[in-house]
Amino acid sequence: MSWRDGSLPREFKLEAVRLIKERGVSYAQASLDLGVHQSQLRSWVKALAGDPQHAFPGQGQMKPEQLEIAQLKREGDQAEGRTRHPKKSRGLLREGNDVKFGFIAKHRGTWPARWLCEALGVSRGGYYAWLTRPRSQRSRSDEELSAKVRASFLASDRTYGARRVWHDLLAEGVSCGLHRIERLMRLQALKARPRRRRLPPDLGERQVAVVAPNVLDRTFEAPAPNRKWIADFTYVWTAEGWLYVAVVIDLFSRRVVGWSMSAEMTAQLVTDALVMAIWRRGKPDALLHHSDRGSQYTSEQFQKLMAGHGVICSMSRSGNVWDNAAMESFFSSLKTERTARKTYRMRDEAKADVFDYIERFYNAKRRHSTIGYKSPMEFEMQARLA
Repeated sequence: MSWRDGSLPREFKLEAVRLIKERGVSYAQASLDLGVHQSQLRSWVKALAGDPQHAFPGQGQMKPEQLEIAQLKREGDQAEGRTRHPKKSRGLLREGNDVKFGFIAKHRGTWPARWLCEALGVSRGGYYAWLTRPRSQRSRSDEELSAKVRASFLASDRTYGARRVWHDLLAEGVSCGLHRIERLMRLQALKARPRRRRLPPDLGERQVAVVAPNVLDRTFEAPAPNRKWIADFTYVWTAEGWLYVAVVIDLFSRRVVGWSMSAEMTAQLVTDALVMAIWRRGKPDALLHHSDRGSQYTSEQFQKLMAGHGVICSMSRSGNVWDNAAMESFFSSLKTERTARKTYRMRDEAKADVFDYIERFYNAKRRHSTIGYKSPMEFEMQARLA
């Protein structure tokens, strides 16, 4: 479903235009990813080109100095030096001869076949005999499936493990087992980036003045959209300094319905994220909003906004990070899958990348285990059709 032009803040429109003009994404693809009609996208591009200073007026207007910062190309990856012996060859010692011979055939242009045969414990005569034999049906099937596995892995920006890749292939109508996907990923050295396994400390409840009770009570499921929203903010380091990212998530589909980014950690940051969520989802009815007890969420400005829309306020207990565990999970995904492995020179560069992760990958494509390995947008669409 496409959003009405007036229902989206200026910050969203600016990032959408940058996506098309600076990153080269087509209008058709941007329309599909962002849920905005192509005609609206074209009008935004035209409006910004005609008057960059005054295009898209409204509550979401950015500061003038933010528009003047030019986005720079990020640094290229450093080429890794080759070693004499092939990487990951030890794992192949446990595989059958067909797998070993296939590995040798694939890498013989890099290393001599004699070295590869010696490293894998097979004879050169057996390898050359294998080359002249007709390939088995299983081998041809594995080669075809391996290409699809790699395509799914790369489409996820190298973040998917075997289970999510498996669900991608099942959605395409491919009949295969999870263990086969694991084997083919292992043979291609396709490995998702691991999450940081250190768990945050749970310090327990402290005796402080209660701003709002913990109404959510760690019940991270919702029977319908716009019943339970969770919110928090995190930070991304750039060469210009910290970029603070505030997010609002609908627990029904785990979709990011509102976000805001700023160089300052103020009440306006979290207020703008909630305003975007309300603009996108419509006037809430019997909505519960859960956050921590940070000064931004306890501020008069933020509390007035919630009271004005009849939103019920829920807050985590002091020192209990698990009271908002679903939001911690999202921030972990954002950093593990995108920001932690990049270096940003400008805040605008980081903003564009976070926008891309939220609107084009996480909401539209990323398979979420909590909702049956569907993307948040796909889950909501199926719920509407049910």
